[in-house]
Amino acid sequence: MNRALLISPLLLAACGEPVLTAEQLIPDYRGVDTQLLDGDLVQFRVEMTNALEPRNVAAYAECAAAGYTLVRGYGFARHVRTSVDEQNGVWTGDAVYTISPTLPEGLTKIDAEVVAANCREKGIPLV
Repeated sequence: MNRALLISPLLLAACGEPVLTAEQLIPDYRGVDTQLLDGDLVQFRVEMTNALEPRNVAAYAECAAAGYTLVRGYGFARHVRTSVDEQNGVWTGDAVYTISPTLPEGLTKIDAEVVAANCREKGIPLV
């Protein structure tokens, strides 16, 4: 029989390093580097600390893409790829999106207005 051992966060905190929860970590969004690669293809490099997992970094890149799309006067973007790395507590993301005035083909597309509103609500900066 395999039983999981449940340990109280208070017990873990008493053993040395404090245990932080998602509510206690405040993300530090350190900036976005945007580069137009070719026509409608755009690369976003983001950096942050206090991310809990790679999807936090990917969300930051998506918010940057939504903001950039709106600044350029377009309404939609299509996700091409995102890679995330973490070294010494600094998380970096490298994402590529295509931007478009109309709804693009593909599986992973975003409505820039909707995503930007969601990012503002969550406190994630746009470009």
